[in-house]
Amino acid sequence: MHNVTLIKGDGIGPSIMDQAVKIIDASGAKIHWEEADAGMAAFNKFGTPIPDATLESIDRNRVAFKGPLTTAVSEGFRSINVELRKKYDLYANVRPAKSWAGVQTRYSDIDIVIVRENTEGLYAGLEHYLTSKRDIAESLAVVTRHGSERIVEYAFKYARDNNRKKVTVCHKANILKYTQGLFLETAKEVAARYPDIEFDSKIIDATCMHMVMNPQQFDVVVTTNMFGDILSDLTAGLVGGLGLIPGANIGADAALFEAVHGSAPDIADKNIANPTAVIMAGVMMLDHLHEHEAANKVKTALEKVIAEGKYVTPDLNSNAGVGTDVMGQAIIDAMA
Repeated sequence: MHNVTLIKGDGIGPSIMDQAVKIIDASGAKIHWEEADAGMAAFNKFGTPIPDATLESIDRNRVAFKGPLTTAVSEGFRSINVELRKKYDLYANVRPAKSWAGVQTRYSDIDIVIVRENTEGLYAGLEHYLTSKRDIAESLAVVTRHGSERIVEYAFKYARDNNRKKVTVCHKANILKYTQGLFLETAKEVAARYPDIEFDSKIIDATCMHMVMNPQQFDVVVTTNMFGDILSDLTAGLVGGLGLIPGANIGADAALFEAVHGSAPDIADKNIANPTAVIMAGVMMLDHLHEHEAANKVKTALEKVIAEGKYVTPDLNSNAGVGTDVMGQAIIDAMA
Protein backbone atom coordinates (compact mmCIF):
# COMPACT_ATOMS: atom_id res chain seq x y z
CA MET A 1 0.00 0.00 0.00
CA HIS A 2 1.39 3.40 -1.03
CA ASN A 3 0.69 6.33 1.28
CA VAL A 4 0.10 9.51 -0.73
CA THR A 5 -0.60 13.03 0.52
CA LEU A 6 -3.69 14.31 -1.29
CA ILE A 7 -4.08 18.08 -1.69
CA LYS A 8 -7.32 18.86 -3.52
CA GLY A 9 -6.55 22.55 -3.94
CA ASP A 10 -8.62 25.61 -4.77
CA GLY A 11 -11.23 26.58 -7.35
CA ILE A 12 -11.85 23.64 -9.67
CA GLY A 13 -9.32 21.58 -7.72
CA PRO A 14 -11.70 19.58 -5.51
CA SER A 15 -13.98 18.58 -8.41
CA ILE A 16 -11.23 17.37 -10.75
CA MET A 17 -9.22 15.76 -7.97
CA ASP A 18 -12.26 13.84 -6.74
CA GLN A 19 -12.63 12.31 -10.19
CA ALA A 20 -8.92 11.55 -10.48
CA VAL A 21 -8.95 9.78 -7.11
CA LYS A 22 -12.01 7.71 -8.05
CA ILE A 23 -10.39 6.68 -11.33
CA ILE A 24 -7.07 5.75 -9.71
CA ASP A 25 -8.89 3.74 -7.05
CA ALA A 26 -10.88 1.96 -9.77
CA SER A 27 -7.65 1.02 -11.55
CA GLY A 28 -6.70 -1.35 -8.76
CA ALA A 29 -3.70 0.68 -7.61
CA LYS A 30 -2.84 0.21 -3.95
CA ILE A 31 -3.09 3.81 -2.74
CA HIS A 32 -3.93 5.07 0.73
CA TRP A 33 -4.86 8.75 0.48
CA GLU A 34 -3.96 11.10 3.31
CA GLU A 35 -5.85 14.33 2.69
CA ALA A 36 -4.17 17.64 3.58
CA ASP A 37 -4.86 21.36 3.08
CA ALA A 38 -2.96 24.00 1.10
CA GLY A 39 -3.68 27.17 -0.85
CA MET A 40 -6.27 29.89 -0.30
CA ALA A 41 -8.69 27.51 1.40
CA ALA A 42 -5.98 26.61 3.91
CA PHE A 43 -5.05 30.27 4.34
CA ASN A 44 -8.65 31.17 5.13
CA LYS A 45 -8.93 28.28 7.59
CA PHE A 46 -5.52 28.27 9.28
CA GLY A 47 -3.97 31.64 8.44
CA THR A 48 -1.22 30.03 6.36
CA PRO A 49 -1.25 28.59 2.82
CA ILE A 50 0.87 25.62 3.90
CA PRO A 51 -0.13 24.33 7.36
CA ASP A 52 2.43 22.39 9.35
CA ALA A 53 0.19 19.33 9.24
CA THR A 54 0.41 19.31 5.44
CA LEU A 55 4.21 19.46 5.50
CA GLU A 56 4.29 16.71 8.13
CA SER A 57 2.16 14.53 5.85
CA ILE A 58 4.50 15.05 2.90
CA ASP A 59 7.49 14.45 5.19
CA ARG A 60 6.05 11.04 6.05
CA ASN A 61 4.80 9.95 2.65
CA ARG A 62 7.35 11.55 0.29
CA VAL A 63 4.73 11.51 -2.48
CA ALA A 64 2.01 14.12 -2.97
CA PHE A 65 -0.83 14.43 -5.50
CA LYS A 66 -1.93 18.03 -5.79
CA GLY A 67 -4.71 20.02 -7.41
CA PRO A 68 -4.28 23.62 -8.58
CA LEU A 69 -3.69 26.20 -5.85
CA THR A 70 -4.49 29.90 -5.83
CA THR A 71 -1.52 32.15 -5.05
CA ALA A 72 -1.88 35.91 -4.71
CA VAL A 73 -0.12 37.92 -7.43
CA SER A 74 2.58 40.45 -6.38
CA GLU A 75 1.91 41.32 -2.71
CA GLY A 76 0.75 38.50 -0.50
CA PHE A 77 1.85 35.07 0.64
CA ARG A 78 4.51 33.08 -1.14
CA SER A 79 3.93 30.66 -4.02
CA ILE A 80 3.04 27.30 -2.52
CA ASN A 81 4.40 25.47 -5.55
CA VAL A 82 7.78 27.18 -5.33
CA GLU A 83 7.93 26.65 -1.58
CA LEU A 84 7.25 22.92 -1.89
CA ARG A 85 9.80 22.52 -4.67
CA LYS A 86 12.44 24.24 -2.56
CA LYS A 87 11.65 22.46 0.71
CA TYR A 88 11.80 18.99 -0.81
CA ASP A 89 14.45 19.85 -3.43
CA LEU A 90 12.17 18.76 -6.27
CA TYR A 91 14.72 19.74 -8.87
CA ALA A 92 13.19 18.13 -11.97
CA ASN A 93 9.92 19.40 -13.40
CA VAL A 94 8.70 17.02 -16.11
CA ARG A 95 5.87 18.07 -18.44
CA PRO A 96 4.99 15.78 -21.35
CA ALA A 97 2.91 17.13 -24.23
CA LYS A 98 1.46 14.58 -26.63
CA SER A 99 -1.22 14.86 -29.31
CA TRP A 100 -4.60 13.35 -28.47
CA ALA A 101 -6.89 11.56 -30.90
CA GLY A 102 -10.17 13.45 -30.73
CA VAL A 103 -8.60 16.84 -29.95
CA GLN A 104 -8.39 19.08 -33.01
CA THR A 105 -5.18 21.14 -33.17
CA ARG A 106 -2.82 22.45 -35.83
CA TYR A 107 -0.62 19.37 -35.36
CA SER A 108 -1.46 15.70 -34.95
CA ASP A 109 1.84 14.01 -34.11
CA ILE A 110 3.40 15.92 -31.23
CA ASP A 111 5.30 14.02 -28.52
CA ILE A 112 7.59 16.36 -26.57
CA VAL A 113 8.76 16.16 -22.97
CA ILE A 114 9.99 19.34 -21.29
CA VAL A 115 12.44 18.72 -18.45
CA ARG A 116 12.82 21.96 -16.51
CA GLU A 117 15.31 22.75 -13.78
CA ASN A 118 13.07 23.54 -10.84
CA THR A 119 15.13 25.20 -8.11
CA GLU A 120 17.56 27.72 -9.61
CA GLY A 121 17.68 30.39 -12.32
CA LEU A 122 15.58 33.53 -12.16
CA TYR A 123 12.99 31.69 -10.06
CA ALA A 124 15.42 31.28 -7.18
CA GLY A 125 13.55 34.18 -5.55
CA LEU A 126 16.61 36.38 -5.00
CA GLU A 127 15.16 39.80 -5.72
CA HIS A 128 15.09 43.13 -3.96
CA TYR A 129 14.65 46.87 -4.40
CA LEU A 130 17.76 48.97 -4.91
CA THR A 131 16.27 52.24 -3.68
CA SER A 132 14.14 53.35 -0.76
CA LYS A 133 11.60 54.67 -3.29
CA ARG A 134 11.22 51.10 -4.61
CA ASP A 135 11.54 52.36 -8.16
CA ILE A 136 14.39 50.04 -9.15
CA ALA A 137 14.17 46.28 -8.61
CA GLU A 138 16.77 43.60 -9.20
CA SER A 139 16.46 39.84 -9.64
CA LEU A 140 19.45 37.50 -9.51
CA ALA A 141 19.65 34.34 -11.60
CA VAL A 142 21.55 31.53 -9.90
CA VAL A 143 23.00 28.68 -11.96
CA THR A 144 25.28 26.09 -10.38
CA ARG A 145 27.27 23.27 -11.93
CA HIS A 146 25.64 20.84 -9.49
CA GLY A 147 22.11 21.96 -10.37
CA SER A 148 22.87 21.95 -14.09
CA GLU A 149 24.48 18.54 -14.03
CA ARG A 150 21.71 16.78 -12.17
CA ILE A 151 18.89 18.18 -14.34
CA VAL A 152 20.67 17.35 -17.61
CA GLU A 153 21.57 13.93 -16.21
CA TYR A 154 17.90 13.44 -15.36
CA ALA A 155 16.87 14.36 -18.92
CA PHE A 156 19.31 11.92 -20.53
CA LYS A 157 18.39 9.13 -18.14
CA TYR A 158 14.70 9.83 -18.79
CA ALA A 159 15.36 9.60 -22.52
CA ARG A 160 17.18 6.30 -22.17
CA ASP A 161 14.60 4.77 -19.79
CA ASN A 162 11.68 5.80 -22.03
CA ASN A 163 13.18 4.82 -25.40
CA ARG A 164 13.64 8.44 -26.47
CA LYS A 165 16.20 9.21 -29.14
CA LYS A 166 17.20 12.84 -28.65
CA VAL A 167 17.79 15.47 -25.98
CA THR A 168 17.82 19.16 -26.89
CA VAL A 169 19.39 21.60 -24.45
CA CYS A 170 17.87 25.10 -24.68
CA HIS A 171 19.86 28.09 -23.47
CA LYS A 172 20.78 31.75 -23.96
CA ALA A 173 24.54 31.34 -23.62
CA ASN A 174 25.18 33.69 -26.53
CA ILE A 175 24.15 36.62 -24.28
CA LEU A 176 24.24 35.35 -20.70
CA LYS A 177 27.73 33.91 -20.99
CA TYR A 178 28.27 33.09 -17.31
CA THR A 179 24.99 31.63 -16.07
CA GLN A 180 23.67 30.15 -19.31
CA GLY A 181 27.22 29.45 -20.44
CA LEU A 182 27.77 27.29 -17.35
CA PHE A 183 24.52 25.44 -18.02
CA LEU A 184 25.44 24.72 -21.65
CA GLU A 185 29.02 23.72 -20.82
CA THR A 186 27.79 21.30 -18.16
CA ALA A 187 25.15 19.91 -20.52
CA LYS A 188 27.81 19.07 -23.11
CA GLU A 189 29.84 17.24 -20.47
CA VAL A 190 26.83 15.16 -19.44
CA ALA A 191 25.84 14.45 -23.06
CA ALA A 192 29.24 12.89 -23.68
CA ARG A 193 28.31 10.18 -21.16
CA TYR A 194 25.27 9.17 -23.26
CA PRO A 195 26.59 8.37 -26.75
CA ASP A 196 23.44 6.37 -27.51
CA ILE A 197 21.27 9.51 -27.22
CA GLU A 198 21.43 12.22 -29.89
CA PHE A 199 22.43 15.58 -28.44
CA ASP A 200 21.40 18.97 -29.76
CA SER A 201 21.55 22.52 -28.39
CA LYS A 202 19.47 25.52 -29.39
CA ILE A 203 19.22 29.14 -28.30
CA ILE A 204 15.88 29.66 -26.55
CA ASP A 205 14.38 32.18 -28.99
CA ALA A 206 15.28 29.96 -31.95
CA THR A 207 13.78 27.03 -30.07
CA CYS A 208 10.43 28.80 -29.84
CA MET A 209 10.43 29.53 -33.57
CA HIS A 210 11.43 25.99 -34.54
CA MET A 211 8.93 24.49 -32.12
CA VAL A 212 6.11 26.29 -33.92
CA MET A 213 7.44 25.67 -37.43
CA ASN A 214 8.53 22.04 -37.02
CA PRO A 215 7.75 20.65 -33.56
CA GLN A 216 8.37 17.07 -34.69
CA GLN A 217 12.12 17.68 -34.51
CA PHE A 218 11.93 17.81 -30.69
CA ASP A 219 11.86 14.83 -28.37
CA VAL A 220 13.16 15.56 -24.83
CA VAL A 221 13.97 19.21 -24.12
CA VAL A 222 15.96 20.24 -21.04
CA THR A 223 16.44 23.82 -19.92
CA THR A 224 16.66 26.25 -17.03
CA ASN A 225 13.77 27.26 -14.81
CA MET A 226 12.08 30.21 -16.53
CA PHE A 227 12.73 28.97 -20.07
CA GLY A 228 11.19 25.64 -19.10
CA ASP A 229 8.14 27.38 -17.69
CA ILE A 230 7.61 29.21 -20.99
CA LEU A 231 8.35 26.25 -23.27
CA SER A 232 5.99 23.94 -21.38
CA ASP A 233 3.12 26.36 -22.03
CA LEU A 234 4.14 26.56 -25.68
CA THR A 235 4.05 22.78 -26.04
CA ALA A 236 0.70 22.73 -24.25
CA GLY A 237 -0.63 25.05 -26.96
CA LEU A 238 0.55 22.63 -29.64
CA VAL A 239 -1.58 19.77 -28.30
CA GLY A 240 -4.74 21.53 -27.12
CA GLY A 241 -3.99 23.59 -24.02
CA LEU A 242 -3.05 23.36 -20.37
CA GLY A 243 -6.13 21.30 -19.58
CA LEU A 244 -4.31 18.31 -21.10
CA ILE A 245 -0.85 18.75 -19.56
CA PRO A 246 0.33 16.94 -16.40
CA GLY A 247 3.38 17.79 -14.37
CA ALA A 248 5.75 15.88 -12.12
CA ASN A 249 8.17 17.46 -9.65
CA ILE A 250 10.87 14.95 -8.82
CA GLY A 251 13.59 15.03 -6.19
CA ALA A 252 16.06 12.49 -4.84
CA ASP A 253 13.60 11.16 -2.24
CA ALA A 254 10.29 12.97 -2.77
CA ALA A 255 7.88 13.68 -5.61
CA LEU A 256 4.85 15.86 -6.23
CA PHE A 257 2.40 15.32 -9.10
CA GLU A 258 -0.01 17.97 -10.33
CA ALA A 259 -1.89 19.57 -13.18
CA VAL A 260 0.02 22.58 -14.50
CA HIS A 261 -3.08 24.72 -15.06
CA GLY A 262 -4.52 27.17 -12.56
CA SER A 263 -7.44 26.95 -10.17
CA ALA A 264 -9.88 28.65 -12.61
CA PRO A 265 -12.16 30.17 -9.95
CA ASP A 266 -14.50 31.48 -12.67
CA ILE A 267 -15.71 27.94 -13.41
CA ALA A 268 -15.43 26.48 -9.89
CA ASP A 269 -18.49 24.51 -8.73
CA LYS A 270 -19.96 24.48 -12.26
CA ASN A 271 -19.11 20.82 -12.97
CA ILE A 272 -17.52 21.66 -16.35
CA ALA A 273 -13.78 21.53 -15.57
CA ASN A 274 -11.67 19.16 -17.66
CA PRO A 275 -9.98 16.58 -15.34
CA THR A 276 -7.54 15.27 -17.98
CA ALA A 277 -4.42 17.04 -16.70
CA VAL A 278 -4.72 15.78 -13.12
CA ILE A 279 -5.65 12.30 -14.31
CA MET A 280 -2.50 12.19 -16.43
CA ALA A 281 -0.54 13.53 -13.46
CA GLY A 282 -1.98 10.56 -11.59
CA VAL A 283 -0.72 8.27 -14.36
CA MET A 284 2.77 9.73 -13.90
CA MET A 285 2.45 9.18 -10.16
CA LEU A 286 1.41 5.55 -10.64
CA ASP A 287 4.43 4.92 -12.86
CA HIS A 288 6.65 6.56 -10.23
CA LEU A 289 5.20 4.15 -7.66
CA HIS A 290 5.79 1.22 -10.05
CA GLU A 291 2.05 0.67 -10.41
CA HIS A 292 2.59 0.35 -14.17
CA GLU A 293 -0.41 -1.87 -14.90
CA ALA A 294 -2.77 0.57 -13.19
CA ALA A 295 -1.11 3.52 -14.95
CA ASN A 296 -1.62 1.89 -18.35
CA LYS A 297 -5.26 1.08 -17.57
CA VAL A 298 -6.05 4.69 -16.66
CA LYS A 299 -4.17 6.14 -19.64
CA THR A 300 -5.78 3.76 -22.12
CA ALA A 301 -9.28 4.44 -20.77
CA LEU A 302 -8.76 8.20 -20.83
CA GLU A 303 -7.45 8.09 -24.40
CA LYS A 304 -10.48 6.07 -25.45
CA VAL A 305 -12.97 8.49 -23.88
CA ILE A 306 -11.29 11.55 -25.40
CA ALA A 307 -11.00 9.92 -28.83
CA GLU A 308 -14.71 9.03 -28.83
CA GLY A 309 -15.59 12.59 -27.80
CA LYS A 310 -18.99 11.66 -26.43
CA TYR A 311 -18.45 11.90 -22.68
CA VAL A 312 -16.00 14.79 -22.41
CA THR A 313 -16.23 18.27 -20.94
CA PRO A 314 -17.30 21.26 -23.08
CA ASP A 315 -13.74 22.47 -23.76
CA LEU A 316 -13.08 19.17 -25.54
CA ASN A 317 -16.42 18.98 -27.36
CA SER A 318 -18.80 21.93 -27.17
CA ASN A 319 -21.57 19.94 -28.85
CA ALA A 320 -21.52 16.88 -26.63
CA GLY A 321 -19.91 18.36 -23.54
CA VAL A 322 -20.86 16.69 -20.26
CA GLY A 323 -20.05 17.38 -16.63
CA THR A 324 -16.74 16.64 -14.94
CA ASP A 325 -18.40 13.83 -12.99
CA VAL A 326 -19.89 12.20 -16.10
CA MET A 327 -16.52 12.25 -17.86
CA GLY A 328 -14.91 10.70 -14.79
CA GLN A 329 -17.46 7.89 -14.70
CA ALA A 330 -17.00 7.28 -18.43
CA ILE A 331 -13.28 6.75 -17.85
CA ILE A 332 -14.01 4.29 -15.05
CA ASP A 333 -16.47 2.44 -17.30
CA ALA A 334 -13.84 2.29 -20.05
CA MET A 335 -11.49 0.45 -17.71
CA ALA A 336 -14.01 -2.34 -17.11
